[in-house]
Amino acid sequence: MHLHAYSWLGEKELFDHEILRRLPDRPLPPVTAEDEEHYRTQLDTFRRSELPPMETAYWLLKTPALIRATFHEPKDAATWLGQQLTEHAPGFLSRQEADTARLSRLVATAADRLSEGGDVSLGFYAGRTSFLSLAVVTCSPNLMAPDLRCPQLSPPTYGN
Repeated sequence: MHLHAYSWLGEKELFDHEILRRLPDRPLPPVTAEDEEHYRTQLDTFRRSELPPMETAYWLLKTPALIRATFHEPKDAATWLGQQLTEHAPGFLSRQEADTARLSRLVATAADRLSEGGDVSLGFYAGRTSFLSLAVVTCSPNLMAPDLRCPQLSPPTYGN
């Protein structure tokens, strides 16, 4: 097993456009060449988009360039999450969300979930109009989407 980490920080208004974050539906038969071309265009747009997908496992369909780090140990991936939370916490809109004890519990829960082969997805308001999305996705296989292939390319591996 290994894990890929993803992050996105951007305008909440853009994040709220769910249609941009959904995997396109395959056309229903009978499928014309135009239908297939339209689907492929939508799928390519989805894959190239930096927006977080609606379903965490679908990060694996995105371009490998969006992978922020790769880990072989869940505890190392949880540590990365903790580092991201610490870095961004001063900008969280809510003081409660930035509470260090709360963030520590989130990291511990994430480590447990990742150890069980699950994915982790966290989101926070950052300022008045921004949103931070953090995710760690399990590869080989992913429990929620076992048919998804792991991205072929990835940045340097961290951890063991």
